[in-house]
Amino acid sequence: MTIRSLAAALLALAAAAPAMAIDAAKVPEEKRTKLGLYVDSKEAYALKKDLGAKALFVDVRTRAEAQYVGLPGVTDAIVPLVEVSSSEWDEAKGRLKLVPQKDFVAGMEKRLEAAGLSKSDPVILICRSGDRSAKATDDLTAAGFTRVYTVIDGFEGDMSKAGRREVNGWKNADLPWSYKLTKEKAFYERKAPLVPGRS
Repeated sequence: MTIRSLAAALLALAAAAPAMAIDAAKVPEEKRTKLGLYVDSKEAYALKKDLGAKALFVDVRTRAEAQYVGLPGVTDAIVPLVEVSSSEWDEAKGRLKLVPQKDFVAGMEKRLEAAGLSKSDPVILICRSGDRSAKATDDLTAAGFTRVYTVIDGFEGDMSKAGRREVNGWKNADLPWSYKLTKEKAFYERKAPLVPGRS
């Protein structure tokens, strides 16, 4: 390999990576991942626009959140990490219980395969505010995914002192989003029931 071809390869690699403006040491503990690949909403949008079909952009929130709160305009798929139970209450959090989806990794593998991508290709995960996408990133890392970025400010962003999600996030950054949820983005063949014990 010549110096010129090596330089060209390094430039191409640098161009494919986002400008990482996020200092990993400043990422809150609940949003940290084993891979340490963090982007904010604007960086995530730029990365997906740059890479197009060479990256998979996945919303890991519940389908209800995507349908009623909206979803990023560049979303390739919705693969929930958890779903809301219709019959169990979480006393500690004062809300309906969130039930982990046992087929989350299998669902991600199916979406990756359908897109013609591998576990070494870029995957960008978004949730409401960055906590679930961090957990989902670690689940995928354990399954052999090597380039999973988590959107640390999520779709709605962090809570302000006034108790509203207005600090940061996809919506607050005025990035493209919609309430339009399509069947192709929302569904995939499941290997396990939506909620354990139910079909």
